[in-house]
Amino acid sequence: MAALVIGLGAASLLLLTYTYLSRLSSILKSTPEAVLKVSPKRWTKEELRQAYQRLEKNLITTKSYADRIPPKLDRRYIITGGSGLVGGYIVLQLLERGQSPESIRIVEFRPLNRADMLSGPASTVDFVKADISSAESTNNAFEKSWPSSVAHLPLTVFHTAAVIVPSDRSKLVYGLCESVNVQGTRNVLDAARKAGADVLISTSSGGVSIRPIELWISPLELLLSPRNKLPEMKNYLQVMDEKDFFEPPRKHEEHFANYAVSKARAERIVCGANSPELRTGSIRPANGVYGQPGDNTLGGSLAMSDCPTWCAHIIQPFVHGINVAIAHLDYEAVLAANPKAPQAGRPFMITDPNPPISYIDMYLAIETLATTPFKLIRLPPLPMWFLSYIVEWYSLLPVKYPFLRRILPELKGDIKHMKPGLFSVTTHMVATNENASRSVDEGGLGFRGVVTTLEGMVQEIVEWNVEHKEEKKAKKFQTSISFAEEIAKAAEAAGVMEKMGK
Repeated sequence: MAALVIGLGAASLLLLTYTYLSRLSSILKSTPEAVLKVSPKRWTKEELRQAYQRLEKNLITTKSYADRIPPKLDRRYIITGGSGLVGGYIVLQLLERGQSPESIRIVEFRPLNRADMLSGPASTVDFVKADISSAESTNNAFEKSWPSSVAHLPLTVFHTAAVIVPSDRSKLVYGLCESVNVQGTRNVLDAARKAGADVLISTSSGGVSIRPIELWISPLELLLSPRNKLPEMKNYLQVMDEKDFFEPPRKHEEHFANYAVSKARAERIVCGANSPELRTGSIRPANGVYGQPGDNTLGGSLAMSDCPTWCAHIIQPFVHGINVAIAHLDYEAVLAANPKAPQAGRPFMITDPNPPISYIDMYLAIETLATTPFKLIRLPPLPMWFLSYIVEWYSLLPVKYPFLRRILPELKGDIKHMKPGLFSVTTHMVATNENASRSVDEGGLGFRGVVTTLEGMVQEIVEWNVEHKEEKKAKKFQTSISFAEEIAKAAEAAGVMEKMGK
């Protein structure tokens, strides 16, 4: 009898565990009604093909939206990260509106490699290699003399340089983000003051507002809920805005990853430095900036012949680099015109001028339009989530116990990024341009995006296909994530991470 009771108890426990995990899995595969109301329409193959045909004939260029770029100002410009996704578009838009190449300086760690900047006026812009994590290197880049024709002009600094490490969340591996994103921002700010800048605008991140998803749901609550009305995980649907900036700073663990922690701190450093002598502010691009082959959003997926994913159903706002760059110039116009502008000293959220899309929209665009091979492999989210904790645990072992570096093989490829933080940044989100889109008189920037997500992603695929006209195998472009990995390895080899206390 005792054995029967034990057997029934074990069977009941297994059944309850299975039911609990099954319901948890259902929640992770679901799309909340609230976000479906905001984004009810999915892209179709027909509209994608029509957009492709239209953009193939008439690509979106700086000339096609020149009337939307704020008018030329008689100023000099330093753009940190000026060959990157956002910084590069700022340079191109400055040139389009009539700024002379000699009035612009790119301060960048890696060589100029954007195809649209290797010829024409952009190729003649001054380029200074610098490491912003070094005060000396940053100061040297800012102190370099200017041509006499522009040396007398007031100076604007656009600080877009950063490292993106989207999945690490442990303080043990925070050193790189602190070194580049936080200390680097302090160095840029100090150098800007010494150089006499009176406007400084930094690129922050919409990820600053994202909180970690809480996987745990009370077993009693979940098991007793009707299957058609399961409870939502905490933070499974989030709104990206600027409200957190006006609240006390969050603790490290209240951010989804180290990257968000560092960008939040950098943003407050920049905005806190605002004064009549140096007007400052930040632009927060919504989660998922795209617009170049090396972007992590669309470009990263295009480069995969086999694309494993657990988030095809996830709905998120994306933003094209063109729209982000325009927002920076809008902000500059406000701060340059009014030393007492109430818009100064705060961030503004920016997203594309359309409702958020689903990842399946992006994947459909690639499957329908790209000439390179692409196969979507759907993975169940719950096992991947459990696996992410194992990957994180394994990755931290050599950090906690350095002698294990000689024993444990290093994780390679995409698996090394599959940590819990990645699930929080790939959850359902909505974002709004509401504050930035208000008129200047109403305290906004007068922002209006010029590229929709459909247009922007289709154009990127058009350009991708042109690049792969002769070669059907996807080329490998350096993304901001792979670039951060290179910096991390170089810093580790030089002992920088240890100096930063990790």
